[in-house]
Amino acid sequence: MEYLSTRNDKISEKFEHIFIKGLSDDGGLFLPKQIKKLSDKEFLNLRNLSYVDLATEIISRFTGDFCSNEKLHQIVKKSYSTFNEHNVVKIKKVEDLHVLELFHGPTLAFKDVAMQLIGNFYEYYLSKNTKKINIIVATSGDTGAAAIDAVKGKKNINIFVLHPNNRISPVQRMLMTTNPSKNVFNIAVEGNFDDCQKLVKEMFSDNEFSKSINMSGVNSINWARIVAQTVYYFFCYFKLDAQEKISFSVPTGNFGDVYAGYLAKKMGLPIDKLLVATNENDILHRAISKGDYKANKVQETISPSMDIQVASNFERLLFDIYNNDSKKVIETMNDIKNNKFNLDQFSLKKIQKDFISGSLNEKEILETIKHIYKNNKIVIDPHTAIGVGAVKKHNEGNYVVLATAHPCKFPNAILKAIDKKEELPNHLKRILNQKEEYEVFQNNIENLKFYIKKIVNEIKD
Repeated sequence: MEYLSTRNDKISEKFEHIFIKGLSDDGGLFLPKQIKKLSDKEFLNLRNLSYVDLATEIISRFTGDFCSNEKLHQIVKKSYSTFNEHNVVKIKKVEDLHVLELFHGPTLAFKDVAMQLIGNFYEYYLSKNTKKINIIVATSGDTGAAAIDAVKGKKNINIFVLHPNNRISPVQRMLMTTNPSKNVFNIAVEGNFDDCQKLVKEMFSDNEFSKSINMSGVNSINWARIVAQTVYYFFCYFKLDAQEKISFSVPTGNFGDVYAGYLAKKMGLPIDKLLVATNENDILHRAISKGDYKANKVQETISPSMDIQVASNFERLLFDIYNNDSKKVIETMNDIKNNKFNLDQFSLKKIQKDFISGSLNEKEILETIKHIYKNNKIVIDPHTAIGVGAVKKHNEGNYVVLATAHPCKFPNAILKAIDKKEELPNHLKRILNQKEEYEVFQNNIENLKFYIKKIVNEIKD
């Protein structure tokens, strides 16, 4: 399997390189040169596999000679042994739709599904190399905790996590900042998630800096994240024993999880529509419904993981609809950077063949949580509520909603919606009494690079 960049379709890289690198030196995102569609026989052979076996089969199509299939199976099995659900994910029937619970991993968010795998990929890679890796990751709440849990205590890895100061839930923050591992460094940035993400991208783009610390990234810009998340779309389809096309409603901030569904569709999974569900930070909804891709000011909401205005993985979709024209992608990304971009009608219609969208305001989110609890005695988190509410607005199709996080991570929102205190599971209650450790930084790239480089050099010494 060979990979190119969305901003340079002439390069050819192997999985090992693009996994460790995360982001291309030209600022682009890595994509396979070719995505092969499953044959009827191949598709049939996947239908009755366990989650671990299914993940091995699908992921192996993208890893090339990174490791043998036998070793990959061992890594996958080890990764999902940390989950409290035998099948990794769980499907529930809720009224006229299905809910796919993705939060049964160690940090109670869908990010664990990919991140546990990535942590073990790093460990395998470093078992063959003497290098030390410094992971730098931006988080809107869940990615950071999942990444920390995945690499905590692992040899030759340090992780620096940037989160927007006072803009994520206390539980989300404490899951990161109470981790005592010596290879974990938490940084609160005065700004929003987009600011954090921009800082990470700027560090990647500074080749001298990124190479000097052997920088790697685990945001959904990393292709391995996308591939790992593709698996549960297949698993869900097979578990439902679907005989026709189904649609997925995906609470979406950075466009990574829904792009994984798009990849599954390109591989041959019978998906009708992918519903991009957003909160009031609705740039993706505006883009998909009417071509308006201009960023507004980020609003703070009760669904903080979606308080984003720059969706990184949208670049991968643009590359596809532009027929792999990297020059056009570069032009578009420059326009987006200057907030001057609108989708042309031809491109918009191509996107709308696979995607539809919807957005919910805060009142609608709370009402959805209340409705589901009142009628089903099931508590859903505010992000999942957006996925459910978006389906209700469309009121057509056979939908599965991706439940992206456990409701206990957003106790204030749940209390506001149904006057019920949603407590942490027993194994996580420890974080409430532990000391938090994190540094607060202004939104300044040079100060941040100085701090990270200082830490890296001190560890070397």
